[in-house]
Amino acid sequence: MDNMTSVKNRYQSLELQREVYLERARESSKLTIPTLIPEESTGSHTRFSTPYQGIGARGVNNLSAKLLLALLPPNAPFFRLRIQDFVIKELDQDESMKTDIETGLGEIERAIQTNIETSADRVAIFEALKHLIVGGNVLLYVADNGLRVFHLDRYVIRRDPMGNVQEIITRETLSPRTLTPEVAKLIAGQITEDEKTIELFTYVCRKGNKFEVYQEVKGIIIPSSKGKFDVDKTPFIPLRWNRIDGEDYGRGFVEEYLGDLQSLEGLTQAIVEGSSASAKVLFMVAPNGTTRASSIAQSPNGAIIEGSAQDISVLQVNKFADFRIAYDTMQRIEQRLQYAFLLNASVQRNAERVTAEEIRFMAEELEDTLGGTYAMLSQEFQLPFIQRKMSIMQKNKELPELPKTVSPQIVTGLEALGRGNDKNKLVNFIQTLGQFLGAEVVQKYVNIDDAISRLATADGIDTKGLVKTKEELMAEEQQQMMAMQQQQAMSKGIDVAGNVAGNVDPNSLDPQAIAEAINQAT
Repeated sequence: MDNMTSVKNRYQSLELQREVYLERARESSKLTIPTLIPEESTGSHTRFSTPYQGIGARGVNNLSAKLLLALLPPNAPFFRLRIQDFVIKELDQDESMKTDIETGLGEIERAIQTNIETSADRVAIFEALKHLIVGGNVLLYVADNGLRVFHLDRYVIRRDPMGNVQEIITRETLSPRTLTPEVAKLIAGQITEDEKTIELFTYVCRKGNKFEVYQEVKGIIIPSSKGKFDVDKTPFIPLRWNRIDGEDYGRGFVEEYLGDLQSLEGLTQAIVEGSSASAKVLFMVAPNGTTRASSIAQSPNGAIIEGSAQDISVLQVNKFADFRIAYDTMQRIEQRLQYAFLLNASVQRNAERVTAEEIRFMAEELEDTLGGTYAMLSQEFQLPFIQRKMSIMQKNKELPELPKTVSPQIVTGLEALGRGNDKNKLVNFIQTLGQFLGAEVVQKYVNIDDAISRLATADGIDTKGLVKTKEELMAEEQQQMMAMQQQQAMSKGIDVAGNVAGNVDPNSLDPQAIAEAINQAT
């Protein structure tokens, strides 16, 4: 950005490029959660329109919850601290050192996981995921004391052709009373008494392997806000639902099904309004008949009046067939949207008996469709998020400085889907061997230790202390062999004693006779 150009002017120029994405996001929000991405002129007294259908809001909340559990599973780390391969080869020569290092990395992983569990990060991330699904874009700011979410209408971004972030500008509306003494002094002559809010702009620009950051109010740069961050430790994490080559912003998941949502909204509105009209009961009295309308209106139930039944008729809409077509179409659209948003009702077919295996298979098939989303979020959210968390904890002396040969590796999301597919293949392979070749062949040719390890890895289970090691099994076998030898020796001694007692005259205590009896017995 040119030094003569203020951050506000730069924001306004980039704002024009964002408008088409923001307009589409607002359309998606109207049909799902209207308060998520409202119109620009909204305030505390704004009245939001309520959609006639609730499948959009239900789907967004359900999909956000599923993604949150997949990306940040509770009480389970979603990453591992991994040592580079060439270092592992050197450590293989020293098993004791390798064990100590792995134990230390495990303690660091648990410390980071505990920090995430005790913070309120999941609340902010759940909000961010809803914005990501509806609007396709959201910005996270991972500060030292918490996590903040910037909606699409509060920031602009510019990327290079490879998708790397080059510029980010955020806009915040603050009350002059909340300004620090330093900022208040800088803009003392710029604020009038009528101004209830002022705009604070934060400019983030990439230069080499660093991000330079500073803030501006009323065209004046705040000196204390200037700073630099490494590219892999920046607190600003811009997210997008999918990547579109050559575009600075992504597109939302709801936008892909906007046609179905609009059709469902129109059909639901028609059926609701038509049902309301059909529910209205009107009695019509022939004007030339003998029955008086006042008599019908004023007579209580069961009363006897003078009149003719032919003079009275009831108004009917007679639109049942038309409503039936609209209702069937609406149901088909709802079914498609339930599949899209991974709702539980979509995986259970309409039948009297549905097996649990059928539901599990269909649920896994639907989860696999999010593989591309998992890949995007693991690289643009999970990895930068954990790197930023580690940087904050190291700055606060809560973690030791780690060498560059140690780096975090994501083990949930797309990685978890891959492990789940590996598990299914492994289980099917072992079951097929057992069915066609028998259990004896499986025991003879399958490495049981390796099979147990792969199954545990597929489910993300730590086998340390749970599954016996080879050393423990060998020690138990040795103990069993020693116990058997002792038992055999004891039984053999009993047999010898019995034989000796049978060959020795009880009236004779000659030692030589006893010795000869022992030799004969053994």
